[in-house]
Amino acid sequence: MISRRNIRVKVMQTLYSLESYNNPSGDNGTPGDILPVAKRLLQQHLDQTTRLFIYLLYNIIEVTRYAETDARQRAAKHLPTAADLHVNTQITANSGIRRLIGNPDFIKTTGSENIQYLTDPEIIKKIYQQLVASPEYLEYIAQPDRDEKEDKQILLYIFHELLMKSEAFDQHAEDIFLHWPDDREMMDILVGNYIGKPQSFDFSSLISPEKKTYSFELLQTALEKRSHCLELIRPRLQNWDPDRIASIDMLLMDMAICEFLYFPTIPTKVTINEYIDLAKTYSTPQSGQFVNGILDNVLKDLSEEQKIHKTDRIRK
Repeated sequence: MISRRNIRVKVMQTLYSLESYNNPSGDNGTPGDILPVAKRLLQQHLDQTTRLFIYLLYNIIEVTRYAETDARQRAAKHLPTAADLHVNTQITANSGIRRLIGNPDFIKTTGSENIQYLTDPEIIKKIYQQLVASPEYLEYIAQPDRDEKEDKQILLYIFHELLMKSEAFDQHAEDIFLHWPDDREMMDILVGNYIGKPQSFDFSSLISPEKKTYSFELLQTALEKRSHCLELIRPRLQNWDPDRIASIDMLLMDMAICEFLYFPTIPTKVTINEYIDLAKTYSTPQSGQFVNGILDNVLKDLSEEQKIHKTDRIRK
């Protein structure tokens, strides 16, 4: 499942996209149709997360399937060699691959999203050629009786060491998925987790109901309470040039203050640490320190005014 950090990134992306609408929000709601537009945009971002996950798994499948394509093409040569006639296709029987292509939910999602039309055959071919030339693959096919652990290891090798390190694949993924650079790290973890523990994975709950609710609550609150958040932030900007403050920093601080005030199950320390990390990752080199300083001061004042009310249960 995706983490709460990933949800924050999706909300941040949505709010950043909405900047083009140039519709300021009020404390009592949002003007016009900005909230419905925002919710639709966020849903698109969340849907893309699932689509990207399926796409990455499908590429792994295609790399292993290319063994059969390679065997057919080499056997069809005018003068095939002995090696051409004996291409090892055992990887197609990999237990992880068989489990995946036998999963009805995976097959249904692949078809409904037309994932099969997104892959690049030339990239698949090159990745396969890298695979069969690698010591890891040669060791894998040399095993007479491979166990599930070895099946997982070769799939992890294909994904982490070949697909994710391929410049061509990286560019192809970015051409298809707008936020691939932002989602790359998340997908590296998600796909690795699935390969490691496929039995415990549910494709229909990549985003849990709780996380989905949290995402839309955070989005709506950030929109509706933006003016109030700005009132809290503005007095701390006296020593900063407003024109040099990154818009991402302002969005992240708005979201963080919303979590301080309106999300009682999220500890303030967790909120500050995670938004500092997001600022470092998605904004300027100075943003982490800047966001840290502003949020620390805002939190101090809110705490002194007894406006922070947290419960013991941590939202996961």
